[in-house]
Amino acid sequence: MIQLHTDSSPNGFKITIALEELGLPYTLRHVRIDKGENLQAGFLRLNPHGRIPVLVDDSTGITLFESAAILLYLAEKTDRLLPNAPKARWQAIQWLVFHASSVGPLIGQLVHFELFSANKNLDAIEHYRRLTKEAFTTLDKRLAGHPYLAGDDYSIADIAHFGWTHIARLIGVDFSAHQHMSAWHERVAARPAVQRGIALPAPATGA
Repeated sequence: MIQLHTDSSPNGFKITIALEELGLPYTLRHVRIDKGENLQAGFLRLNPHGRIPVLVDDSTGITLFESAAILLYLAEKTDRLLPNAPKARWQAIQWLVFHASSVGPLIGQLVHFELFSANKNLDAIEHYRRLTKEAFTTLDKRLAGHPYLAGDDYSIADIAHFGWTHIARLIGVDFSAHQHMSAWHERVAARPAVQRGIALPAPATGA
């Protein structure tokens, strides 16, 4: 049995979406970050960095944190959501890494400085707005010629990016000018497994 330790956040939604897409049985453990449960000793034994999500696969004895690593693990475990053809496979991995190294961190910093920071640092806000827009432009150009980031097939790369674009929409980040990215977002959002995944363990409010 798989255990998923998670909360209602972009990185958590990536894994609930993937598990719902794959139809794998799993037990959900709600780690309430607002109550500091991610800093309790039991959770820190699973992830010493104190971040969700964490996946524990009892059938293999493998415990993983970091959402990109978990997505790769689930794709390899099931031979799904990662194309087999080498070119498409490496496109999926490339765009997954682009998300992990660029898009996710950039939107995360933008959210922090624009919405949650007590001191409004206008230089930082403008900096992360610009970098986020540049990243969205890169995605838009890719999606202009392909329905999904790996090419023709929906993959873990799409799941990773959607985790953050879903939250971006909730908090009012406007990417409507990026028409191909916006159309892609709507395609992914319409998938039944995605709709289930973003409601677990509870829907995000954007507050």
